[in-house]
Amino acid sequence: MNPITITAHDDVPAAEGAIVDTGLGDFNDAAAPLHEVRRLSCFARGPGGEVIGGAVGRTWGPAAEIQQLWVADAHRHQGIGARLVRAFEARAAERGCRTLYLETLSFQAPRFYASLGYRVVFELAAFPHGIVKFTMLREIGEGDAST
Repeated sequence: MNPITITAHDDVPAAEGAIVDTGLGDFNDAAAPLHEVRRLSCFARGPGGEVIGGAVGRTWGPAAEIQQLWVADAHRHQGIGARLVRAFEARAAERGCRTLYLETLSFQAPRFYASLGYRVVFELAAFPHGIVKFTMLREIGEGDAST
């Protein structure tokens, strides 16, 4: 009988990473209806049609996750981020979502999301340089996504 060996790497070898991704994907697909997850995105565009910001995430049943929010430096502090979040929430609400969640780091936007009604439900203070990761949540009711 050959012994099992464990190897450690400072990167992820492509072939081995693909095996793990496929194995985990197969397991997850058998356990949950992940085919129901739907992508969702909203973009802010400048006068020439160029993208100056975006909110990217996904919905699954009554839950929506904002995975990325970005506004170009020259357009920050003008309310565009808030408009993107509200547009994302409104579209998610149209899909039947009532729970919205996201993760943000302490140097990113936890105060911004709090100002939009998100509350911290989990805090992980395990990173260097005092950086904290927050999981934030907002529950919305009927007709409430734009407020």
